Amino acid sequence: MTGSEQPAARAEQDVIRFCRDLIRIDTQNWGGGRSNGERDAAEYCAEVMREAGLEPTIVESAPGRASVFARMRGSDPDAGALVVHGHLDVVPAQAEDWQENPFAAELRDGLIWGRGAVDMKNMDAMILASMLRMSREGHQPQRDLIFAFFADEEDNGRFGAAWMVENRPELFEGATEAVSEVGGFSTDVAGTRAYLIQTGEKGLHWTRMIAEGTAGHGSAVQRDNPVVTLAHAVAAIGGYEWPIEYTKTTRSLFEQLAELTGIPFDEKNPQPLLDALGSAAKFVGATLQNTSNPTQLEAGYKHNVVPGEASALVDARTLPDQDAKVAAVLRSWPVRRSDSSFSTKADPWSCPSPAPSWSRWSAP
Repeated sequence: MTGSEQPAARAEQDVIRFCRDLIRIDTQNWGGGRSNGERDAAEYCAEVMREAGLEPTIVESAPGRASVFARMRGSDPDAGALVVHGHLDVVPAQAEDWQENPFAAELRDGLIWGRGAVDMKNMDAMILASMLRMSREGHQPQRDLIFAFFADEEDNGRFGAAWMVENRPELFEGATEAVSEVGGFSTDVAGTRAYLIQTGEKGLHWTRMIAEGTAGHGSAVQRDNPVVTLAHAVAAIGGYEWPIEYTKTTRSLFEQLAELTGIPFDEKNPQPLLDALGSAAKFVGATLQNTSNPTQLEAGYKHNVVPGEASALVDARTLPDQDAKVAAVLRSWPVRRSDSSFSTKADPWSCPSPAPSWSRWSAP
């Protein structure tokens, strides 16, 4: 191994170690203000930051909901600072759905297995390892680098990024750009390596639907059973086909894909061009339309009791400037009974993307 290879090999081992250690810190985000291990993960990152000669700042938006920051000074104080950031929380994982313990971070077949190995404790580990390597080699960047690891990305950010920009904006002083997950990646298109650049995020529009009826015994005729009312609405939402719509940037992307592949761009049927994107097809395909997926159902407490209420959660993602349109479509969905009433109330959550809404069906 040459001298130039040694630092790279050491950094690679750091990435593996940091990633496995972070996965083993259970930071499942179940929503709400409760602590979910983010403080422990923030403390871990802070230790690496100190090893790199930086002075970390840990900030809690609520007990245990911790984010951590450190600034590496650049050689040019007039250059805009770059924020390099990740998030510490992960989507919940049910162990029975996994081949390996999702929080054991086992190494198998050259891969790290665990919740967060892809989203995004892998990149957190790469950020930490790069930071540490720069320190070891005495490398000073031209611009300030602000390293940030946020809480609460996997819910809606109100205890993470949203809270930080509202309450601690000084930590981002001088920042002009930011780099984080996804954003830009490469894929093979017709034998050519193409680099896709993300230009925006779909909005978040979370909805809770509640159907109300008359509670009663399961043996009786029940004409306003809220479970049935809700089931019809959920089935309608799950089967709804949102129309394909092109933003300026997605249209430009497909026009360039057509030029690169020789496949004609058919606005009504972009699938041939999506297929040419290979592994990136799923990501790009989701940018062509609004989406609404029922994700959770809740009703009842005993087999022989018809409940008075049933609820469902819907995860809707909106194209730019279409949150109001999606909300209107969700409100207009027919329920089982034509005489059912419908009302909504705004949810008080605050998040960077459009605020969620709560929707209620009331069956008479």
